[in-house]
Amino acid sequence: MDGQTSRSKPKTAIIGGGVIGLSVGWRLAQAGCAVEIFERGEAGKGASWAAAGMLAAGVETEPGELALHGLCRASQDAWPSFAAELEAASGQSVELRQEGTLMVALNRDDTAQLRYTYDFQRQHGIALEWLTGAQARQREPHLHPHLAAAVYCAADHQVENRKLVRALRAAFLAAGGTLHEHTKVAAIESAAGRVTGIALENGRVDADAVLLAAGAWSGEIAGLPPTAKPPVRPIKGQMLALRMDPAVPLLSHVVWTPRVYLVPRADGRLIVGATTEERGFNGDLTAGGVYSLLEGAWRALPGVEELPIDEMWVGFRPGSRDDAPLLGPGEIAGLVYATGHHRNGILLTPVTADSIARYILSGEVAEVIRPFAISRFSRTREATAPATSAREQA
Repeated sequence: MDGQTSRSKPKTAIIGGGVIGLSVGWRLAQAGCAVEIFERGEAGKGASWAAAGMLAAGVETEPGELALHGLCRASQDAWPSFAAELEAASGQSVELRQEGTLMVALNRDDTAQLRYTYDFQRQHGIALEWLTGAQARQREPHLHPHLAAAVYCAADHQVENRKLVRALRAAFLAAGGTLHEHTKVAAIESAAGRVTGIALENGRVDADAVLLAAGAWSGEIAGLPPTAKPPVRPIKGQMLALRMDPAVPLLSHVVWTPRVYLVPRADGRLIVGATTEERGFNGDLTAGGVYSLLEGAWRALPGVEELPIDEMWVGFRPGSRDDAPLLGPGEIAGLVYATGHHRNGILLTPVTADSIARYILSGEVAEVIRPFAISRFSRTREATAPATSAREQA
């Protein structure tokens, strides 16, 4: 980074102890940096804990998201080696499962939409297989008997996100990192255009680099000018888990239905998610939200009506204006962003960890993250600002 000699390792303060903050912190600690993570609650118990752990770089690609698809694909390709290294470092499994993902259509309208998405994704190099309803039921016999069609993506997998949190925490601490839980950062401090550290509620910490990785709370950290404040907001998601018999589970693949996704775990839990709501930090579970999840699951997998409800919860995805993450440096030297991952935080963990740690250590911005700098929002504002008239200039 600017101002660091080739021999020095920047003392780094990370704001946020979810999978993004923990993974970058782990990489920096591995490299010999003095790195401290400051988490307002318990590490990994925010969006990282609430997630479903899908690694869906293929089936989630939509028109207008091709740049994001490149980033997601790079991270998805890195997941097997990342998981193996993390498991070795932590001594804990992250339960990476590679059965693949199914997207299903329940009727004629669903099939038309699925075909449109399938054609678009195939045109952009995503490997998919079109299945009839009968072929899909050969893979998953408990799907609705009148299933119309499906698409299979062999490259889209899942990881057990809660086990991932625990493994990253253990690996970070084993590598020499320092974790401060239940420690709220009041402000980022800077002088002469460079960060100097962070202010806590009961003191301050000097730092050469500050990584803002506070997820949905990233925009609430004080001390930044408006142009440096990340445009990140909370996007509420209600989710639930049903309890299957792990010896004879209803599903073995991740399944996307027209209304919900279904993620089976090795311990028998079946994750059902998720609503998408612009409700700020409202953490209420609602009757309508839970009903929509259960109905959506039942329409595709009728056997769920006999399953007990294991858990229900609410999470807050960190959403940006264009639903893509903010990665890399900004206008304040030493301030680095790794936030706004929206629904892709778990998927993007390896590429974020490696590219952000690389920047903090060397000052080199990896090509894969260049399109996701915070400066893209400043350019958007400039492009859409009204022209100044000659009279106004005078």
